[in-house]
Amino acid sequence: MRKDELAAAQAYVRLLQATRAALSDPEDAPLYLPLLTSPMEEADGALRSAGFSGNETRLFELVDSLRSSPPGGGP
Repeated sequence: MRKDELAAAQAYVRLLQATRAALSDPEDAPLYLPLLTSPMEEADGALRSAGFSGNETRLFELVDSLRSSPPGGGP
């Protein structure tokens, strides 16, 4: 996994985690949704830099390998 691909996969995972947290309580979601702006911008930039626009299959393969690897295990 290239460095830019790893950064994109990590940014995507952070965005997923932030989105889950923001939407975990439907009553409070409107308060937390604006906090997703930064993770969305980070993920968008990282995905674009790694060339993942239109290449979702490769991205999801990398995300899957990232999520299934032990913490600190490295690529």
